[in-house]
Amino acid sequence: MQWALCFERMAGSPLCCRPFLVYSCADSTRESIMDEVVYTCPDPAEDDIEILRRIEGDLPILADISGADMLIYCRLAEDQAVVVAQAEPHSVPPIYVEPVCGEMIVAPEKPAVFDTLETGSSTRDTQGVLAEGAPVVQEAQPIYGVDGRVIAALSVEKTMIEEERHRHRPIRFRKALERLQAMVLQGELEGLDTLSPFGEEDGILLVDRRHRIRFASDIATNLYRRLRHMEKLEKKELSTLDTTGDTLVRKALQEKRCLEEEAQEGNRVWIRKAIPIFAPSDTMPLSRRLLRLPRPPDRTVTEVLILIHDATAARREEKEARIRAAMIQEIHHRVKNNLQTIASLLRLQARRTGSDEIRQVLLDSVSRILSVAAVHEFLSEHESRVINLKDVSRRILEQLRQGVVSGEEGIRFSLVGPNIYLPTQQATACALIINELLQNALEHGFSPSQGGDISVELEDGADSVTLRIGNSGKGLPEGFDLERDSHLGLTIVQTLVKDDLKGGFELRDGQGVQAVINFPKIPLGGELKWSDIE
Repeated sequence: MQWALCFERMAGSPLCCRPFLVYSCADSTRESIMDEVVYTCPDPAEDDIEILRRIEGDLPILADISGADMLIYCRLAEDQAVVVAQAEPHSVPPIYVEPVCGEMIVAPEKPAVFDTLETGSSTRDTQGVLAEGAPVVQEAQPIYGVDGRVIAALSVEKTMIEEERHRHRPIRFRKALERLQAMVLQGELEGLDTLSPFGEEDGILLVDRRHRIRFASDIATNLYRRLRHMEKLEKKELSTLDTTGDTLVRKALQEKRCLEEEAQEGNRVWIRKAIPIFAPSDTMPLSRRLLRLPRPPDRTVTEVLILIHDATAARREEKEARIRAAMIQEIHHRVKNNLQTIASLLRLQARRTGSDEIRQVLLDSVSRILSVAAVHEFLSEHESRVINLKDVSRRILEQLRQGVVSGEEGIRFSLVGPNIYLPTQQATACALIINELLQNALEHGFSPSQGGDISVELEDGADSVTLRIGNSGKGLPEGFDLERDSHLGLTIVQTLVKDDLKGGFELRDGQGVQAVINFPKIPLGGELKWSDIE
């Protein structure tokens, strides 16, 4: 389902609305935003809105099976209506390029909608209706409230090609589809809103109460050929072709609700959905259900729609993705172990050397290696390709406490700031930068046996990250110039900031020294936003 523009009531008039962006596209986990539009309509009743909410939830799969765009219109004024819900089909290309939820129409644009809102009868229009500049066939059906009034109209819109294709299908299937649409408007089906989408490569069977196939789409026929059933499917007993599907039909007939099951059969994975079709006399209007009136105990299911999807390729890709992720994690684990082994060898060499200068060089190398190993350790523990910079910083600080600073020196470390998630490339560069600046603060910020504070501060901007590594020590030497006086550690920092992070770096002198790095975030890819990670 696609959602985008909704309407906000403007002060002074219940009929004057302005569009605003509330929700963009197909996130079915969020609460319905229909209320944002419905409450712009004159005097909406809560029970009526509940009816619309229920129908809204069933629209996506109905649009898929019908091969049509589904729009619910509510009246704003005598000659104005607004789209309060929209569902686009997955089985055929949608008519509308952009979401239209929240758009207003006037009577001349879609007369069938206004005829239905006015008269309460179904209205069909095959001429003069345009969507995105192309002619479409539109059928409007009334939606009734608890008091019997027409509260909205469901517009079923198809391209001329799809309408012609539908016209050539067997009358029995077309009648079943009409019954399904009526059942949705009456809120009769349980579980329809829980079914997964029906796509363009999925097949349909119509099965009667005796489990005999009455209609099979061409795609369904081709899917069953993959199970080595080459004969014509119509009039066949489902149990002779598909015992799993036959069991699902029996369950749907008994429970009188929509069902979905996934099953592995041989080397293929099938997803089947069952939708019971009730006899017309056994339906119960949604308005009566909301009033909690007794449900007819002997509702008759006359037919069952079976939707068939071959999920083999998708499940294979998911399995391969899991294997790839496990392999990548194992690689990171081995890289981390190898780096730690190298660090251990260098640390051992540092202990044995008689040169203080060589010892310091080796220990600096150990620290750099361990900072990179920390990134690989996180990657080996999580499937995600993003790293929490705060966790990496905490790990580096802990390594410094254990391996570099003795307790007698009285250096206190602190880490403040939010969780910041970065791609691997940026996280690795930041780990090296933080390590170098902490080492620099330890080596040059304090006199021997002098205590003090070293802080790491993380700041998450909208599109950038700021790191501040400060100390309460001696400050910069007089006349210090970052470009001229940088030693190896600061040169590494400048190179990483400039070349890897594409950011800026400065040293601020005051009560101690504060190093400030600012750099832009690299997009994580896909549709994830930075605010969606946590």
